[in-house]
Amino acid sequence: MVLMKTANMSYEKYWRRKPLNTVTFLIIMMNVFSVLSLTCHRTEYLINQRCCPKCPPGSRVKTDCTEYRSTSCLSCIDGSFMHVPTARRECFFCINCDSGSGLRIKTSCTRTSDAVCEPLDGFYCTDLEIDHCFRAQEHTSCEPGKYIRHKGTAFTDTECTHCSSDTFSDGTSTSCQSHTKCDSPNLQLIKAGTASTDAECGELSSNTAVILGAVIGAVGLVTLVIALGIFRFWYKHKKSSQYSEERRNDEDAAEREPLRKQGYQQ
Repeated sequence: MVLMKTANMSYEKYWRRKPLNTVTFLIIMMNVFSVLSLTCHRTEYLINQRCCPKCPPGSRVKTDCTEYRSTSCLSCIDGSFMHVPTARRECFFCINCDSGSGLRIKTSCTRTSDAVCEPLDGFYCTDLEIDHCFRAQEHTSCEPGKYIRHKGTAFTDTECTHCSSDTFSDGTSTSCQSHTKCDSPNLQLIKAGTASTDAECGELSSNTAVILGAVIGAVGLVTLVIALGIFRFWYKHKKSSQYSEERRNDEDAAEREPLRKQGYQQ
């Protein structure tokens, strides 16, 4: 637009001073439009109405080209890179794989390529773009009472699941374990198992064994006494029933005896 205004002003000045011939006017206009329509090759850049060569990957522009010299380039300094031919005067800064963000270097930065970061061990990427991880987070630790259903990877978090009944896990195992059974004769349950801890068994002490034996003996003795009492009651009841039956029989016999004798006399 500025060039068009300049051309118009030039035309008016020439018109005032002297008539402008057609050829001169056409030449001026062709120069103006050639500048406006100037297109550079993709390996060049437009500056000061001139197409200058771009600097190669790994470098940047120091000074632009002129009519007498080509573009002057400088290599990227350490910690910076340029991955494509460029007209920029500064290289790009390399990504910092900060351990505070849960990252470490996977591929180091060079003058022609950026660094590539990956998660630290025990971390997974939460901000991923193509092959670049920009932020990572530590894997979830399963709470006691849960087991690791799926281990965490560089791209996924750990998945935890509750233990079922009669099983336990401290949160670090990939499965829940069954509670210990205190089934042996010389063992006793000290502490019942929970979802996060196993059951605790202990050997029976001598005192415990004595007490347990005494209790069992006492229970057996009481059972025997009760059984004897029941037997005695049953036996007495049986003898009493037999005596009553014999007495009734004797009485019946005594009553029938006079009748029997009277029958004989007749």
